[in-house]
Order: sequence, then structure tokens, then C-alpha cells
Amino acid sequence: MNGIIEGKTNAVKQHNNREEKMQILQAKAGRWERILVILRKSKARFIPEILVEKLLMLSAVVSIMALLLISVFIFSRGVPLIASVGLGDFLFSLEWKPIQGKFGIGAMFVGSLLLTSASLAWAVPLGLLTAIFMAEIAPPPVGRIMTRMVSLLAGIPSVVYGFFGLVIIVPLIRNYLGGTGMSVLAGAIILGIMILPTIINISRDAIQAVPLVYKESSLALGASHYQTIGRLILPAASSGIITAVVLAMGRAIGETMAVVMVTGNAPIIPDSLLAPLRTMTSNIVLEMGYAAGDHQAALFATGAILFIFILLLNLLLNFIRRAGKRYAGN
Repeated sequence: MNGIIEGKTNAVKQHNNREEKMQILQAKAGRWERILVILRKSKARFIPEILVEKLLMLSAVVSIMALLLISVFIFSRGVPLIASVGLGDFLFSLEWKPIQGKFGIGAMFVGSLLLTSASLAWAVPLGLLTAIFMAEIAPPPVGRIMTRMVSLLAGIPSVVYGFFGLVIIVPLIRNYLGGTGMSVLAGAIILGIMILPTIINISRDAIQAVPLVYKESSLALGASHYQTIGRLILPAASSGIITAVVLAMGRAIGETMAVVMVTGNAPIIPDSLLAPLRTMTSNIVLEMGYAAGDHQAALFATGAILFIFILLLNLLLNFIRRAGKRYAGN
């Protein structure tokens, strides 16, 4: 009898052991299934990320290669002529007579600098004051409306600006100030309007990026709102404001179509704001269509000078950013 009971007990134990083993195996199988599901989902999620990463890398490589190819093409066509004419004569000579073999872009170089300076002279103060108003003074609804209007101003094509200057600005200057109307003044007005969005947007972002605790601390010490803006917020945002000015300068120097339409395009150094002038970009656009030989090479050399000038502006911009970060860190 005891043997029968022991046999049944052993059978029950073996059955229970088998059930426990089956449960353990099922649990392991379920765990492995869950792991496989997670791996499948992770793989499905990682595949688009890898594709996006490769596309971004490809875009960066294509951009760099395009820049290198453009640089090599421009410098290979322009540097030999600069070497034959001489860098000093090419930059500072005032005689631009390609048919006679005289390639001096001094008048165009001075014209570009003069026109850029004249446009910045009124656009920077107006743009900075507008940015201060939008960031610190205007009610939020008014600030949002002005932001949209400035963005719309930035999206207008340059040829539309040029047409506006040709139809409205040039006749006003001719009728009320004299001259032909196509002048440094007309170009400065149009260029100033075109670079205003750059100055306003970047300066506003720099002002809004100043920590709020600075403003609160200044007001708590008894300073007025305008004292806080002038003596604390603007110095703290100075690196961003200078960045806006430098970028606007680069935009003004590189602008072509609007300048061609309103400045008269005479290759001379202007003696007044009402005199015509020609910029380096205008010179390239006006003469590239029919230039050949050394004449064409001189235009490529002008493009190389512009390339170097804008590169120096970018280096200056990076230096200003690093200096601003060091200033903020101290």
C-alpha cells in the first residue's frame, strides 16, 4: 500500500516538475518573442534615422564640393590676369578700358564700399531702433504683426526693389534734388531697405536672448526701463547686433540687380550722393554677356576679389561670435 502511495506521489511530483519546466520554457519563449518584437521595432525605427543621417552627410558633401568647384573655377580663370596686371594696379587703378587692355577696378571697388557705407549709415540705426521697439517696448500683438511684416519685406525679390527704385525713388531725386536721379543716393535708399530685415531680425533675436534676470535685477535696483535697455540689454546683446551689421554688409556688397537698375553704372568715383557709380557686382553683370579673352578673365578676377572680401567678412563674423561668447562667459 505504501508503495502504491509513493508511486502516486512520485508521479504527481514528476507531473508538477514537467508543468514547471513547461512554464519556464513558455516564459523564456515569451521573453525571446518580446525581445524579437523590440528588435524589429528598433530596426524599423533606426532605418529611417540612418537614411536621414546619410542624406544629411551627402548634402554636406555636395555643398562643400560645389563651393570648392566654384572657387577653383573662379580663381583659375581670374588669378592669372591679376598676376599679369599686378594686384596693386588691378585693385587701385581707375582706368577700366578692357578694349585697350586696361583693367583697373579701383572705381568699382570704391563704388561698392561707398554704396555699402551709405546704405548702412541709415539702415543700421533704423533697424536697431525697430528691433528694440519690437523686443522691449511694443505690446506682443503689435510685435507679432511687425515680425510678419519684416519677414514679408525679406521675401520680396531684389528686382522688385529695383523696379520700385527706378519708378519711384529715381524720379523723386531727379525732380527735387537734381541730376539724373540714378545715383549713390538712390542705390543707398534701395539697399538700405533691402538689408533692414537682416538687421531687425538678428538684432531682435539677440536682444530677446539676453537673460530676463539681467533686466529684473536692473529694474529692482531702481533703473528705468530705458536705462536698462541702453546700459544693460544692448551691451549684453552687442555681439549679436554686430553680427547683424556684418551680415547686412555682406548682403549689400553682393547685391546686383537692384543696384544695376538705380545707380547709373558709370565706372567713375562719385563726387557726391547725386552722382552715378558702378559696383563690382554690377560690372560683372553688365559686361559678362559679351566679354572674351582677358576682358572675361578680368571679370572673373573681380569675382575672386569679391569672394575674398566676403570670406574676410565671414572670418570677422566668427571672431565676433567667439569674442561675444568669451564676454558672456566672463
